[in-house]
Amino acid sequence: MSDIVCISPIDGSELARRPAASEAAIARAVADARAAQRVWRQVPIAERASHVLRFLDAMLAMSQEIVPELAQQMGRPVRYGGEFGGFEERVRYVVDMAEEALAPVIPHDARPGFARYIKRDPLGLVLVVAPWNYPYLTAVNTIAPALIAGNAVLLKHAAQTILVGERFQAAMDRAGLPAGLFTNLVLTHDQTSRLIGSGAVDFVNFTGSVEGGRAIERAAAGTFTPLGLELGGKDPAYVRADADLDFAVGNLVDGAFYNSGQCCCGIERIYVHESLYDRFVDGFVDLTSRYVLGNPLDEATTLGPMAQKRFADLIRGQIREAVDKGAKAHIDPAGFPADKEGTPYLAPQVLTGVDHSMSVMREESFGPVVGIMKVRGDEEALALMNDSIYGLTASVWTTDLEAAERLGDAIETGTVFMNRCDYLDPGLAWTGVKDTGRGASLSRIGFEMLTRPKSFHLRHG
Repeated sequence: MSDIVCISPIDGSELARRPAASEAAIARAVADARAAQRVWRQVPIAERASHVLRFLDAMLAMSQEIVPELAQQMGRPVRYGGEFGGFEERVRYVVDMAEEALAPVIPHDARPGFARYIKRDPLGLVLVVAPWNYPYLTAVNTIAPALIAGNAVLLKHAAQTILVGERFQAAMDRAGLPAGLFTNLVLTHDQTSRLIGSGAVDFVNFTGSVEGGRAIERAAAGTFTPLGLELGGKDPAYVRADADLDFAVGNLVDGAFYNSGQCCCGIERIYVHESLYDRFVDGFVDLTSRYVLGNPLDEATTLGPMAQKRFADLIRGQIREAVDKGAKAHIDPAGFPADKEGTPYLAPQVLTGVDHSMSVMREESFGPVVGIMKVRGDEEALALMNDSIYGLTASVWTTDLEAAERLGDAIETGTVFMNRCDYLDPGLAWTGVKDTGRGASLSRIGFEMLTRPKSFHLRHG
């Protein structure tokens, strides 16, 4: 049986090695989950939610150990403290809204002699295929509401963050969940595909690349298994003429380079009104040049390595192609001594003179590079924002609420921000359009994805 190996981006050393689950272990996990879920679905929502809160407490109790462990696995600097602010916010939010979100829907037109309502039944067994870039946040988006809704959960975590799955399992065990209700499985890609193709699970949530999403769809073909897919992104920002310039610069630099740009909703392309363009670029370059690239275990580091060398190689290729086509690179890598070809350590880069013939403005980068273009106004910015095969988020920077709403209606994306970016509000649906995927997590709609409607039409008079 194959081993799953995590290579630390810090120094290329082997951090963890785990054997992939045997076929017998996978079958046993499925059978145990089915048995546990039959009982769990009868447990009152409030009691299910209390178990999830105990899981949260158990996870938070491990946070001091988890932060450096996470840096070792995928490179995020320890100074940012892990993911547990957003993690706690999301769990508490779905707990608080669960009773309302899962309550029966009663038609408004009462009919004497009949009881009529729609219940939200759990789907059964949910498989979460989680990514490495925000390994706690992305996984909990589905795991917490799935359990509260009455489902059992199997977690297959990315090889790069293989230890995260073990942390989830430990916290679930400490929370006292029924045996078998939650299981962390170490699986190869082939095993994951076979599990999905077997029809043994009732829902698959996947966060990852477009190609990964296509592989999930192929595996599920013919099983009628519902899928939630959050795939690639090329999220744009538009800075209007009336924007608060300094505020926009500061937030967009962070939105582009936090987590070394390895964010599903990170800013990858920026369109700036011509009246602000020069000052915006100057401010953006100045702030970007202040990052400190280095070992993520060092408190002084503000930009860690990318998770793997091949991701950094992709960005370097995009930058070279853009410069060869006439773009200007504003950041001298010499100012970032840790930046070295052939390693995951990569300086942030700001490009101007870019256009949509360049891959850096069209294809997902998922790294610390951003292109900035000058636009004449709303119409040009809108056309450029929509000129993409992706659609996760877009942000508009303006003091005009009506203009942001008008533009938002026309932007082809799952979320529209005004004067913020790179954030998930648990009260809103997290969803995408085009090649970014299908389905939604979080909010009431997230609960609907993890349940099925069941109508009752009862004559009693």
